[in-house]
Amino acid sequence: MGCAMRTEIRAAAVGFCCADVYENLGKWYPTGNGIDWGIHLRRMGVPMSVVSVVGNDSYGRGMKKVLAEEGMDISHLRTEEGSTCLTRMALKNGTDRVHLESVDGVMEHYALTEEELRFVEQHDLIHTDLFGNALAHLPRWKAAGVKILMDFSVFTKDPAYACEKIFPYVDYVFFSADGISREELEDWVRRIHGMGPVLVTATMGEEGSLCFDGKKMYHYGIVKTDVVNTVGAGDSYIAGFTYGILQGWTIPDCMAKGAELAASVISKFEPY
Repeated sequence: MGCAMRTEIRAAAVGFCCADVYENLGKWYPTGNGIDWGIHLRRMGVPMSVVSVVGNDSYGRGMKKVLAEEGMDISHLRTEEGSTCLTRMALKNGTDRVHLESVDGVMEHYALTEEELRFVEQHDLIHTDLFGNALAHLPRWKAAGVKILMDFSVFTKDPAYACEKIFPYVDYVFFSADGISREELEDWVRRIHGMGPVLVTATMGEEGSLCFDGKKMYHYGIVKTDVVNTVGAGDSYIAGFTYGILQGWTIPDCMAKGAELAASVISKFEPY
């Protein structure tokens, strides 16, 4: 499936990170697509690094503390003068997350240094997304033999992000496809695959997920559970799927692991 299957494989979450703050509940969590993904994989035994930036405020200190306690390599989680990127959150109807305000903080002008770029090249697999200021480096990392996984969220067709220029450098494409007809979705998944990725996977909410490997279109449903909080559902699915990739599992088994992990996350408040 295009990724080295070694027990000592090293993975990294590169780019965006932030703190989700539920002020009315008195709770906050270190998060970001790659952070959630990385915590899940680290808990499953995968060596994990974080390459990003936090501010020198209480959230930044707290993020470093939590991630270190999770056993993640934070040697390249840089601290800069200023505020940590954060998203003020609330819950609607008791389970649905609502983004109230985003504050970019030190994430706004984050740029990887040459030393950090070389550090990333020491990894076998990285996760990044559209918002971590890392996209310009994808060609370099791909040329260095790093496998690249990206979460495109709902933006694969958004012209503002020019995703068709990014797909050729990504090995594993994941995106959210709620509300897209099955026929339209399958056509789009095939088109993305034709641009270069090894696997293209779309999550469809309660309809499960689709994955295309260039030969077969796979479908997998959901694992039913009581929903407490939808935060982290997509990231946990991707983490479970990724774990299967690293173990050399079949695509259906990867999808099953993703659905299982997502169900375990949405059945509790925490995002991982």
